Amino acid sequence: MSLLSVRDLRVGFDTMSGRVEAVRGISYDVERGKILGIVGESGSGKTVSALSVLRLLPPNGKILDGSITFDGTDLVQASERQLREVRGGRIGMVFQDPTTALNPVVRIGRQIDEAVLLHNRKLTRREIRRRTLDTLELVGVPDPARRAEQYPHQWSGGMRQRAVIAIALANDPELVIADEPTTALDATVQAQVLRVLTDAREARGCAVVLITHDLGVISDVADDVVVMYAGQVAEACPAPTLFDASRHPYPLALMRSRPGWASAAGTTRLVPIPGRPPDLAAPLPGCPFQPRCDWAGDDPACVTVNPPLISLTERHRTACHHHDQLGVRA
Repeated sequence: MSLLSVRDLRVGFDTMSGRVEAVRGISYDVERGKILGIVGESGSGKTVSALSVLRLLPPNGKILDGSITFDGTDLVQASERQLREVRGGRIGMVFQDPTTALNPVVRIGRQIDEAVLLHNRKLTRREIRRRTLDTLELVGVPDPARRAEQYPHQWSGGMRQRAVIAIALANDPELVIADEPTTALDATVQAQVLRVLTDAREARGCAVVLITHDLGVISDVADDVVVMYAGQVAEACPAPTLFDASRHPYPLALMRSRPGWASAAGTTRLVPIPGRPPDLAAPLPGCPFQPRCDWAGDDPACVTVNPPLISLTERHRTACHHHDQLGVRA
């Protein structure tokens, strides 16, 4: 049984102009000890789907339908007491911006101590601090006893992100959700932070959901990948399959627009994706990627029918009317 199983999840937001459905029927599984990458452009529904797992949606957000099953418990139907035990205990969350995730007037060590104490009331103060220092060491913080007494402003951006990861790992969670954890970091620090996550997975055995817009990050660390577009799953498969034999025009277009991958995707130059993602307040009746797709042409099916997510193999699903014509090595 999968550690996390999301089925037919729909999430909407109530706005002044009506309800906008930001996540439209997505399904995916996270296996124990594996890294699942969720990739897509801004507005594709990646973060909303992740926040839904822990029921951390803003007040105007609502899960409209579907199930989110974590180790046999449906979190959509879970009580607040059950959710408090899961949040930060069995599921850790790494938010995108460590500057806002950390309290600027509380020492780093104290913030990790509080995360441990919340789920381990019987531990002594000394035992809590020992776990805090061990976790800081795990995420690669040098001289953790000294650094734990410092404030967030005394740490660099990359080090602050390590602190946020330490808070997420402090209670030995079974699952860590990392929402764009490397977006604001330079390439060198980004690689270090990704190494922290993969090392933690190997040391603690936790599964990871890694949300990103960068296919390069996915290729480096993910075991499986879900590509999202306009609130839907465009393609889901093992990560090597996506880069060797994608069967959807959207991930292929993402590859053609990335330096270093253009030639592998069938072109000698970078090709930007034209246009912009659709307005989910007024979704088109057909395939959401059709206005930007090279394969759609005048095919009436692409314009009028939203393609279903079909299984090509046991672990490879795609939502494209022309999937049988694709499969370019990328």
